[in-house]
Amino acid sequence: MNLTLTELEQAINYWRRMRPSQGEERALSAEVNALADVYALMIFHRAATLPLDDLSATARELIVAWRDARRGNAA
Repeated sequence: MNLTLTELEQAINYWRRMRPSQGEERALSAEVNALADVYALMIFHRAATLPLDDLSATARELIVAWRDARRGNAA
């Protein structure tokens, strides 16, 4: 299964709402940071999609959790 850049952007926004930046420095949460790394690589390589198997275990789990939450909201 593939992940599109649009889906990744939606997942990042979901995790930004769930785990907002903290402190005076407004540092990204670990969840958002993990997905931001994927986003940066997709932009750098001009990739419109990426196989889920190419993601780190952490990023893959975050995407799966976001997809599950999205399905739950649509039901």
